[in-house]
Amino acid sequence: MNRQTFYAEMAGGKNLDYETYLNTAELFACQKPFDKFCNKDELQFQVVHQVEELWMKLIAYTLLDIDEYLLQQHAFRILTLFARCNRTLRLMIDQLDLLETMSPKEYQEIRLQLGNGSGQESPGFRVLLKIIPNIWRTFESVYLTGRNCSVEQVYDSNYAHDDSYAIAEAMLDFDEQFQKFRQHHILLIQRSIGMGAASLKGRSVDLLQAGAKNRFFPALWDIRAAMTDRWGGSYGRVRDSISAQPEIDS
Repeated sequence: MNRQTFYAEMAGGKNLDYETYLNTAELFACQKPFDKFCNKDELQFQVVHQVEELWMKLIAYTLLDIDEYLLQQHAFRILTLFARCNRTLRLMIDQLDLLETMSPKEYQEIRLQLGNGSGQESPGFRVLLKIIPNIWRTFESVYLTGRNCSVEQVYDSNYAHDDSYAIAEAMLDFDEQFQKFRQHHILLIQRSIGMGAASLKGRSVDLLQAGAKNRFFPALWDIRAAMTDRWGGSYGRVRDSISAQPEIDS
C-alpha cells in the first residue's frame, strides 16, 4: 500500500455500521491533515494527547457515577467503578511512554504548533480536579459522619475490613495512580524540554512539581503515620536490635 492509498483508506467513510457507530471519519479528521504536519512525529503527539483526553473524559464520567453510588452505599458497584478508573489511569501512564520516542528537537518543532497552549489547559484534567473533591465530601458525609465514624476508627480502633475500609482503600488507590500519572508526566517533561525551561505560559515548568505534591484524600494518607506513631509510643522510636536478643534453646 502506498501513502496515497493509505491516506484515502484512513479518511474513513460511513458505508459500514462500525464506521457509522464510532464516527471514524470524524475521529480521523480530529488530527491535522498528513501534509500539514511539521514533522512525522506530530501525528503521534496529537493522537496520544487526544486519547489521554478521552480517557480523562471516561474517568470523570465514571467518578460522577461513583459519587451517586456512594450516596446509595452501593459498595460493590463503587469498588468495580474505582477499579475501572484505576486501570484507565494505568493506561494513561503507559501511553506517555510513546512520547519518549521523540527527540527533544522534534518535540520543539511540535511545540511551536501549540501557540500559547499547554497541558495546563487540558479540559479533561481541569474537570477531574473539580470532580474528585466531591468524592471525598460524599464519602465523608455518608461513610464517616453518616455512620458516626472517623478515619481512625475505620483503619484502627474499630477496624473491621468492612465496606468503609474497602472503599477508602479504593480511593487511596485512585489517588496513588493519579499521582503516578503526574510524576510520569513530570519525567516526560524533564526528558523533552528540561525542568528548568520556561513554559509556554512564561512560567517555569518546575511549578508542576508543586501540583504533584498535592493529594486528593490526605486524611487517608495521614492516618498511616498517625497509627504508626501511636503504635510505637510504647517502645519509642528506637528499639533494641533483634540481633542482641538472647537465643532461646529449643
